[in-house]
Amino acid sequence: MADPIPSAAPHRSNTDFFSDPLDSHPLWFKPSLFLSPDFDSEAYISDLRTFVPFDTLRSELQSYLASLNHDLIDLINRDYADFVNLSTKLVDVDSAVVRMRAPLVELREKIEQFRGSVQGSLVALTNGLKQRSEAAEAREILELLLDTFHVVSKVEKLIKELPSVPADWSNGDVNLAEKNFISNGTAENGTSQTKNVISNGTTENGTSVRDTQSMLLERIASEMNRLKFYIAHAQNLPFIENMEKRIQGASLLLDASLGHCFVDGLEHRDANAIYNCLRAYAAIDNTRSAEELFRTTIVAPLIQKVIPHGASWAAGKPSGDELENDYEQIKECIQKDCKYLVEISFEENSGLHVFDFLANSILKEVLSAIQKGKPGAFSPGRPTEFLKNYKSSLDFLAHLEGYFPSRAAVSKFRAEAVYNEFMKQWNLGVYFSLRFQEIAGALESVLAATSLVPLQNVHSREGNSLDLTLKQSATLLECLESCWREDVVVLSYSDKFLRLSLQLLSRYSSWLSSGLAARKKGNAGSNPGCEWAISTVPDEFLYIIHDINCLHTRVCGDFLEHVLELLSSCSGDTLDHVKRSILHGGKALDALAPAIINTIVETLVEKSGEDLRQLKGITATYRMTNKPLPVRHSPYVSGVLRPLKVFLDGERASRYLKEDAKNELVLSAATEITGRYYESAAELVSVARRTESSLQKIRLGAQRRGGAVDVSDSNVSDTDKICMQLFLDIQEYGRNLRALGVDAANIESYRSLWQCVAPADNQGVINF
Repeated sequence: MADPIPSAAPHRSNTDFFSDPLDSHPLWFKPSLFLSPDFDSEAYISDLRTFVPFDTLRSELQSYLASLNHDLIDLINRDYADFVNLSTKLVDVDSAVVRMRAPLVELREKIEQFRGSVQGSLVALTNGLKQRSEAAEAREILELLLDTFHVVSKVEKLIKELPSVPADWSNGDVNLAEKNFISNGTAENGTSQTKNVISNGTTENGTSVRDTQSMLLERIASEMNRLKFYIAHAQNLPFIENMEKRIQGASLLLDASLGHCFVDGLEHRDANAIYNCLRAYAAIDNTRSAEELFRTTIVAPLIQKVIPHGASWAAGKPSGDELENDYEQIKECIQKDCKYLVEISFEENSGLHVFDFLANSILKEVLSAIQKGKPGAFSPGRPTEFLKNYKSSLDFLAHLEGYFPSRAAVSKFRAEAVYNEFMKQWNLGVYFSLRFQEIAGALESVLAATSLVPLQNVHSREGNSLDLTLKQSATLLECLESCWREDVVVLSYSDKFLRLSLQLLSRYSSWLSSGLAARKKGNAGSNPGCEWAISTVPDEFLYIIHDINCLHTRVCGDFLEHVLELLSSCSGDTLDHVKRSILHGGKALDALAPAIINTIVETLVEKSGEDLRQLKGITATYRMTNKPLPVRHSPYVSGVLRPLKVFLDGERASRYLKEDAKNELVLSAATEITGRYYESAAELVSVARRTESSLQKIRLGAQRRGGAVDVSDSNVSDTDKICMQLFLDIQEYGRNLRALGVDAANIESYRSLWQCVAPADNQGVINF
């Protein structure tokens, strides 16, 4: 027998078969290590951190802790009775507790006493440290005040050791400062002012007075720099406030002495004295004073001679506002009288890079002189002179930038406030607006004419040349070239001039397209400026075709190369965008040629339609007239293609119409005329046949009523005569088409016309 099937088998889910057990752990996690007597948690973590992230380890430990808690709860629930009775199995627990309480209480008292003593020591130590910190701070402040006092005294002493002050030094500020300085009781007997100065202006060791004075001033400036540092760290202290007058007096005397020494050094071009004075100015962070002294002492008189202003300007006002010659003279003055100071300030490792005499002295004075002496130079109301002055100014700025030793220095120069103020004087936005009105207005005024305006010498030019024939087209080209002339374009506004060029091309294209649309509608009333298209004859449209071909060649050729050459300094991507935009404008012009040809074709077709109206006379010629069969074509046939032939034989067509355009025009016109010819002939034949059928029915009815015998013979019907006449006309028309170079057999409407009127024996065979 087969083994019995167990009656109760636990249900197992798919997860139990195909997933990891709930209590499974990674291979690196071994719970058995926790039971080891020498288990070290820090060593365990340090071993695992090299290949197991902390987050993963923490998650695994928390999972293991949760499983241990779960096992503990299961164990308690399983043996809950033993767990409850656990306390009853303990013997003499209360007495054991009483025995342990006494030593524990004693231990607690000792710990509290120790804690109290430690807390008291900590408070005493904290108070002591606080007192020490306060004492250190007080000592630091005291030392700072002492240092401040010593520096002030030292500065005052050094100032008194300066060489004697010239008489022209005695201005109000200096005298007041000196009085305050002496009233403080810090001045010595004054003999130290002149003790080492001899009558020939040199000291006993051979050093000039200026050198001695400048070196002493540099030393005083360094001490003043220290004094500023101390004052900044000892603000709002009564001691410092009491010394404020002494400090201000010393500062004023230092500024006055330093200014006089610097001016004296500039006038005598004493490089050592200038160098020491500049270092002194840099030490006290007063570079603006040095730059201003150089501007007023050296630069201003030079610029006054070049660009007179003020009293001298009122006496003899300059005749013009041109700046080019003035800039050349200023460059010479800078090279001759200012370069030495600029070179001193740019010496490597001199610490004088904080000075910018080119911007804050030279450029500032030049700007002031132009504003006062030649204010019209900044006016864009005269665009040509304005642009000339602007470019001369840019050249002057480039000349100044040539003195700088590095690109960083040039960038700093361009960031100066006076540089930006100088550039703001040139209102390029207004200049471009005036140029826009000038250029766009010239084109707009020409396009507003009510007719095409041929150039005066248009009839004397050779055909297919690049010379334009219409004033409208010539003006467009002149405006495009004006946008990029050297005396018009501003490279910083090249994007605006490019947009203006594209707008000019677009305006010319819209002028043509709107005029053609108005001509097609036959009414220019709703489109002002389109009157020219209504009155233009087909021969004059040849001027437009010739001009747009020429414009396309010029715009996409020489004009594009000229623009790209001017913008050669731009990036490759920018040049690609410029090239694509100009080519797009040129192609938009070229795309108008088919529309103009269609307009010519429509006009010629309308003229040919006047001759096609004579086609209706064929019916009257042969209807019930007993005329014989026709043997030659009708007179009107020679006039159907006459407007087209006259147009092609004209002088303008042979001169301005290219061969491919000519073939396209002839084929298009022939197709349209033949189509109209077919419509008229098909209608004529259809009416003739319907009329013939009606007359035949009437004739047969009359014969039956009269009892007459049918005497009809094989005479040719009127409809056959009409069709024969049309057949002869079509043959002649096909010959005329061949004379124009058009194969009539290739025109679908001609084939349909042939099938409509050809005799039965000529159906499907086209011959002439």
